[in-house]
Amino acid sequence: MTVPPRLPVTPQQIDEVVRVFYAAVRRHEVLGPIFARHVTDWLAHEERIAAFWRNAILYERGYDGNPTQVHRSAGDVAPEHFEPWLMLFDATLARTLPREAAQGWSALAHRIGAGLRIAVRTGAAGGPPILR
Repeated sequence: MTVPPRLPVTPQQIDEVVRVFYAAVRRHEVLGPIFARHVTDWLAHEERIAAFWRNAILYERGYDGNPTQVHRSAGDVAPEHFEPWLMLFDATLARTLPREAAQGWSALAHRIGAGLRIAVRTGAAGGPPILR
């Protein structure tokens, strides 16, 4: 039995959103330097994040990681960084996807972002963000 996608997006659209978003992140005055300290291979990073979103949206099982732990252990990710991250992400979604898909993906990203923000603020242990 195949599980239907959470949102009406394709793997190609996910790749495009990730590519466009990280191009914006690299130019961002606050987020750019933080990411530059942690990402040495942008292509590999984008592939990994696209796999995360394909797992979250399309239920593909190509991602194996713990975003909560990664953000907590980075050492320089603060709760206030999630607001500009989400603003850039929402702008990317609005530019690259049909409205329904952009709105659904945005809602999912905001739920994940809220969990990551709490984890970074409190140092709370835990597993991957709750996607539902």
